[in-house]
Amino acid sequence: MKNIVLGLIGAALALPCVAQSVDAPSVKAGDSWTYRTTVEKGSSGWSQSRSEVTVSHVTSSSIYYSTKQSGSTQAANDLFAGTDWSRSRDVNGKEMVVNKPLSFPLNAGKTWEVQYTEQHPNKAHRFEQWSQKFTVVGFETVEVPAGKFKAIKIEEEGRWNAEMEPAQRIVQGAQTGQGGTTMVTQVQKTTAEPATGRTYKAFWYVPEVKRWVKSVEEYYGNGGVRTERYTGELESFKSGE
Repeated sequence: MKNIVLGLIGAALALPCVAQSVDAPSVKAGDSWTYRTTVEKGSSGWSQSRSEVTVSHVTSSSIYYSTKQSGSTQAANDLFAGTDWSRSRDVNGKEMVVNKPLSFPLNAGKTWEVQYTEQHPNKAHRFEQWSQKFTVVGFETVEVPAGKFKAIKIEEEGRWNAEMEPAQRIVQGAQTGQGGTTMVTQVQKTTAEPATGRTYKAFWYVPEVKRWVKSVEEYYGNGGVRTERYTGELESFKSGE
């Protein structure tokens, strides 16, 4: 078992600027990362937590891993990802990739896209259409609690479109006449309305860590205002073998 901790990680994992291409990592059972995650919602919501990501086993096509909040007594969540850490889930009865922050080999200027349309994703939306474009920006230095790294940065800019589900609103009032007062109830139907928004994501990937050391995900709503931001920063990494 090999532990890479704060004092050593910056120097040990410096990535030469001359590197032009980065291949897929050799992820193994027991690999483990601890991240500090900051969540910002709206104009006043803010929270911070720590989570542990641990690989249980790896196949030729998938990485099986668990996530758990540090210090929590609750059971860990068991998940799977592609060997490039892409995330898939059921969309309209079919397993589809919905997030693909990495596409190996990584080299500056490379781009790829993720697109999908989901019917009735929640009670409010009749459908959601997502379009994401990822671009490898190049190498840059980033500093996180685990140390300072020479990383390769990937950015995503995306758009989403949705149509709201038609809804009914019940309006009650009183009408007064010669015969007295009568309560009146009306049902008003609202039509399906469109909604749009944007996303921005950034990932700083370090080959020796086998994952990103920092990530930022931002979501913008219909009015062009940021509604949520999630920032993950590596605190420690442990290699399984």
